[in-house]
Amino acid sequence: MFWKLFIAWVLMASCVMVHAMGMTVALRLLERMIARAGVRFWLSTWLLVRIAGWAILLHLVEIGLWASYYTWKGALPDMTTALYFSAMTYTTTGYGDVVLPPAWRLAGGVEALTGILMCGWSAAFFFAVVDQTDEARQKWKREQPNE
Repeated sequence: MFWKLFIAWVLMASCVMVHAMGMTVALRLLERMIARAGVRFWLSTWLLVRIAGWAILLHLVEIGLWASYYTWKGALPDMTTALYFSAMTYTTTGYGDVVLPPAWRLAGGVEALTGILMCGWSAAFFFAVVDQTDEARQKWKREQPNE
């Protein structure tokens, strides 16, 4: 059991690294984009769509990490089932129609906790972008000459 928990910890750490790298890339690209998008409705909306899409892509990569491990170790019969199980577990949807063997169930709990943390991180990042876009809009309004 200890070994499986250690592997779950390694998978959690891998998800944190994927998320950190992905969010760092997004931050670097956002600096320029927020200043432009902040004053235009459709540009700021398109920016938020892209941020949401990027975050979902990161989550899918992380789900894939867990699913790949479950398939490799034979905890689940095939990649399709493992991806489905991981998506349901990571998002804490938990339908319960696919379950891990008893020896692996604690790892599933760690995956769910990882998903909660990573989704929370994405939500915080998303709202930080909304806030920065609004700040850019307010700054632009202050800099406009009074009419």
